[in-house]
Amino acid sequence: MTVLVTGGAGFIGSHVVEALLARAHEVSIVDDFNDFYDPALKRRNVAKFGGQARIIEADIRDRAALRTGFSEGGFETIVHIAARAGIRPSIAQPRLYTEVNVLGTQNLLELAGEFGVKKFVFTSSSSVYGLSQTIPFHEDDPVSQPISPYAATKLSAEALCHVYHHLHGLNMVCLRLFTVYGPRQRPDLAIHKFTSAILRGKPVEVFGDGSAARDYTYVDDVVQGVLACLDGEFGFEIINLGESRTVALRELVQLIENAVGKKAQIRQLPSQAGDVPITYADISKARRLLGYNPQVGIENGIQRFVEWFRTHP
Repeated sequence: MTVLVTGGAGFIGSHVVEALLARAHEVSIVDDFNDFYDPALKRRNVAKFGGQARIIEADIRDRAALRTGFSEGGFETIVHIAARAGIRPSIAQPRLYTEVNVLGTQNLLELAGEFGVKKFVFTSSSSVYGLSQTIPFHEDDPVSQPISPYAATKLSAEALCHVYHHLHGLNMVCLRLFTVYGPRQRPDLAIHKFTSAILRGKPVEVFGDGSAARDYTYVDDVVQGVLACLDGEFGFEIINLGESRTVALRELVQLIENAVGKKAQIRQLPSQAGDVPITYADISKARRLLGYNPQVGIENGIQRFVEWFRTHP
């Protein structure tokens, strides 16, 4: 299978590319290596592939550059991970988030229709559920009230995915990911930041009272779900990928303390605009359609991350 992975140099994308190469698929990567975090980390990720994956260095907003890649690639499947990520940065730069996450996705969908791509897997986000009162979150829950620009862009992109499924018959899966972590995690994300701060004796910044709970999902489990999407035919589906377990922020800090063997210095800060009190995935649909079965619990996952971090300071 010939697969294009957008954002394939990043955290989740590089793990997906690794798994596809291990399956002997022909893989191309689109990534612009932007400076949202250190581009050298992303270049280190792709260096692991040893030239097995074709690199197209392009911004998904650049339709002409994408068209060149499509005309040369003969892609059968697209795994679309590239995005501007993060709740708080999206509040500071909402236009940028709309341009990349919505218009960039539309570029890819248009070209997928034009070039006869058969399957499109889009990584959406649990943030689309906003302040949902239905716990755990189910794919059929109302999602008409996102509370951050990032969430709104992901919801808009899901709608576009449905449009292009309808217009071009694209076999489409939108995966709503729940707080993914693991080796190569972005430095701006909580588990990475907390581990770094504790090991260096720096304060750990905790927003709110520590009760906010997240459904933390180990990256290997997410990759399992993505690969299952490539193996089946789904028409159009929206599917949660999570651990289906919640962990409060204060508990997360304790788990990292235990793995590191050192106490955290806590700096309490006010809650942030756009943050939600809880995310919690109902994964019954993923189990049924994808055979999805998360294997790495948070205790084991944190231990694995800290071991990786110690060898990649």
